[in-house]
Amino acid sequence: MDKSMLADLDSLPEADKQRMSAMIDQLQIRDSLRMYNSLVERCFNDCVDTFKHKSLQKQEETCVRRCAEKFLKHSMRVGMRFAELNQGAATQD
Repeated sequence: MDKSMLADLDSLPEADKQRMSAMIDQLQIRDSLRMYNSLVERCFNDCVDTFKHKSLQKQEETCVRRCAEKFLKHSMRVGMRFAELNQGAATQD
């Protein structure tokens, strides 16, 4: 978000600021749930082979843990890279 957009938000009436804040919160929650669902689906499909047992087998559990760690590390790296690019774009203005 560049400085002119922040200035535009400051000029909004308080009720509009609250609505914008609520919308941003909803979008963040939706994105978090989407990421979580994607993580669960991907790791489940990659790691769970059978339904013969009530709980995960040791190798399935290890696979799920590694899958989740890799997914989260990747997501964090993408977020950091996006922030770097966004910050670089803001300094060019």
